Amino acid sequence: MPSAAGDLVIRVTAMPTDLNPYGGVFGGWLMSQLALGAASLVTRRTGLKAVVVGATDFSFPGAMQVGDELNVYAEVTRTGRTSMTVVTRGFGRARASEDEVEVANGTFTFVVLDASDRPVPISEAQAA
Repeated sequence: MPSAAGDLVIRVTAMPTDLNPYGGVFGGWLMSQLALGAASLVTRRTGLKAVVVGATDFSFPGAMQVGDELNVYAEVTRTGRTSMTVVTRGFGRARASEDEVEVANGTFTFVVLDASDRPVPISEAQAA
């Protein structure tokens, strides 16, 4: 069991279309899964659309293969007036195993938007 902080926000299996030219899972796919999970968490917390305005501090400490399961955990680490910062960690699990290894992590900053795609204060979003 990984020592992941935060909520489990994505669980997905890596497929052949997710591979890089060397046969491993493409880092861009991992980054996109982390971003999708982080956005889901922000949207659940605010009830509004969340868009990425920054992505930093990525690392890929492990590798995944086709058929491996990716579990993404996300935790809000900062809430600003209209933005939230979310730290994400992705853990890979081989299809026939219970062992997990951290394969990716990164930090995302989101701004929450109203129906007119304008930034809205998070305190108002949470009250709605």
